[in-house]
Amino acid sequence: MVRAEAAARLRPRPIAAHPYTLLDVFTDRPLAGNGLAVVHDADPLSDATMHAFARETKLSETSFVQTAEGGADYRHRIFMMNGEIPFAGHPSLGVAVAVARARGEAQATYVQQTQAGEQAIDVELDGLHATASMLQGAPEFGPELDPDDVLGLVGLDGAEADPALPVQIVSTGAPQVIAPVRDVAALRRVLPDYDRIGRLLAEHDAIAVYLAAVDVEAGTARVRSFLRTAEMGEDPATGAAAGPLCAHVAARTGVERLEVDQGVEMGRPSRLVASLDGDRVRVGGDAVILAEGTVHLLDT
Repeated sequence: MVRAEAAARLRPRPIAAHPYTLLDVFTDRPLAGNGLAVVHDADPLSDATMHAFARETKLSETSFVQTAEGGADYRHRIFMMNGEIPFAGHPSLGVAVAVARARGEAQATYVQQTQAGEQAIDVELDGLHATASMLQGAPEFGPELDPDDVLGLVGLDGAEADPALPVQIVSTGAPQVIAPVRDVAALRRVLPDYDRIGRLLAEHDAIAVYLAAVDVEAGTARVRSFLRTAEMGEDPATGAAAGPLCAHVAARTGVERLEVDQGVEMGRPSRLVASLDGDRVRVGGDAVILAEGTVHLLDT
């Protein structure tokens, strides 16, 4: 009996091969923008395995493609290193590009299912280069926050806040702390305190503190985005925050389109384009496929 139990413990657990795509999103060249790992055919994977693999990649997000329920084309599960999130921007665009590549489709409109609902994503694929855009959810405007409190989390003070754009919780699928500052120079002086950032984001169930120097006349913004822990760090491109920023700017100034530069200080320059489309925001940009292959993971 003891030997049988020991043999059972030593028996190999089932390991399956899953197609794998690595992309850089919101850039037209490799090794810039925001990296994304996509695991296809992920129905058999447990939540624990998906989370563990996301920690293995050490990317800001890792995506898993599963069979959808209802009328969507696929189900999209998104994991950060600290766990699953309901919605994110660059994973949504990147996973659509990876699905188009896997299905051999040069042009497509996919409906993805996430915890935040269903989102339509347009993709055009030319070899290893793609463009994609997504209509995000209707903007939801949460409470305004004290600029001294929020900017103090990154070594700035309330005097450096943009007087025309209050610090506010805004969501187009996942809440973000939108924190506009007066000018780009303030972004160069940032010193993030991740313990305090993490507490604020947890309090509002938000993804990032999103600092933005907005030039309303030019319709541009330079931004930096900080996640919950030092391990997760700074995000080079945050599509789920570019949408809320655009909605916030439109509500306060009437400007309905922004070209957003992010990741510059990290050496991962990214360009995101956000614009109002009816009562919602469309966010888009380029993507490039960096690597394709197979990962071997324990099934459930």
